[in-house]
Amino acid sequence: MIFPAPQGWLARAHGLPALLLALGLAGCTSLAPPHERPPSTLPAQFADAGATQPHAASQLAWRDYFQHPELQTLIDQALLHNRDLRAAMLQVAQARAAYGIARAERSPAVGVGLESQRALVPGDLNISGQPVISSQHQLGVGFTSWELDVWGRIRSMNEAALHSYWASAEGQRAAQLLLVAQVADGWLAVRELDWRIHLAQEALTTRAEARRVFARRVEVGSSSRLDFVQVELLWQQASTLVAQLQLQRSTQMHALGLLVGQSDLALAPSAQPLSALLALPPLAPGLPAQLLENRPDILAAEHQLQAANARIGAARAMYFPRIALTALGGTASAELDGLFASGSRAWTFAPSISLPLFDGGRRKANVQLSEVQREQAVNQYQRTIEAAFRDVADALAANQWLATQLDSLQATETTLTERARLARRRYDAGATRYFEVLDAERDLLAAQQQVVQAQRALLGARLQLYTALGGGSAHLPLPAAQ
Repeated sequence: MIFPAPQGWLARAHGLPALLLALGLAGCTSLAPPHERPPSTLPAQFADAGATQPHAASQLAWRDYFQHPELQTLIDQALLHNRDLRAAMLQVAQARAAYGIARAERSPAVGVGLESQRALVPGDLNISGQPVISSQHQLGVGFTSWELDVWGRIRSMNEAALHSYWASAEGQRAAQLLLVAQVADGWLAVRELDWRIHLAQEALTTRAEARRVFARRVEVGSSSRLDFVQVELLWQQASTLVAQLQLQRSTQMHALGLLVGQSDLALAPSAQPLSALLALPPLAPGLPAQLLENRPDILAAEHQLQAANARIGAARAMYFPRIALTALGGTASAELDGLFASGSRAWTFAPSISLPLFDGGRRKANVQLSEVQREQAVNQYQRTIEAAFRDVADALAANQWLATQLDSLQATETTLTERARLARRRYDAGATRYFEVLDAERDLLAAQQQVVQAQRALLGARLQLYTALGGGSAHLPLPAAQ
């Protein structure tokens, strides 16, 4: 943008400054190396992927994946009040402001100024030999030291700031997805403990009744003291288990409350098994190469690489002359009331060119530094890709083998349930001592607890797969760069 000036003043600048100005406005030169995605060692497909499933994780919003109303409410609260997510959002705002500053460097800062000066000149400093009072008043619009971006230094810094902003925005999306997964995982942990407590309390109630019955039998002499001690031990074990699980639930509730930003969070205990509370739809893992587009953390690392690339261009541009313009147009007069009189127009156009001849190797070191930083960004990008692939591979393997483990544990539970029933019948018939019943019921409760833990682990693996595949990323748009 050029301020209004007297007609013909630019034409009288003898052509060269006008050419420099046009080059500065064009800003088409860049010394940054072209961006290319570094090669990755991703395989063509995932192992343990199994048959293709109907849902692509990146296209499946978290509301469609986690359909339990209570869990959706908790996630909404976390997205509004979580402190870590708030920090990520502030980083985005900071990067946006930095980009605005860098972008502003491409345009001249135009201002208006009024100068008024009166001076007393002694007689021995002028021809008349008499003291003279002089006045000068000037009003103008212009800019000072506007750098023409002939070599693309400012443009490169602007691109670096823009990609840093995009990287922080992708980082915010990654933080959102991670927070959703953390809240879902915490909620599953609470509901797992609820069902385990429910099973333990059922066992405690049954054993408390058995304890009462055997205490009465000992009193009337129909049962031995040893049988009562065995029943007492079984009751004590169930009571201890209930206390341990209640402690774990309280601790997990505190952690979940921290995630959702509500220190006094309270969830009523649930008496439903996990399989009835939450059914997570199966996911299609897709191809490993799709992670490059679906994972916000990978996209953030790529933007950081592009920012490092742009900084190389800015460092290289420092080897070339810096061309700056100072221009002013307005009016000047010895009298204040003459500023707007005819013939008072005045303008100044002052281009400058500077190039350090010796800087002790500073420019060379700046280029080397920017190149090393780019290599660091490449390394970080490749590490992020490798970590993402491992996340998906681990989740796929966990889904496969935890499902097999759960089937085995459920079969074991069925067998132990039948064993406990038969042991009770044998004891009632007098064919065995109560120790056999004690052993069967202890094993049955342990198997029930293991089944619930395996169900929770399998749901956690499905949740891990959803997160590792960038679940819901397509429904989290990036904020616009202003």
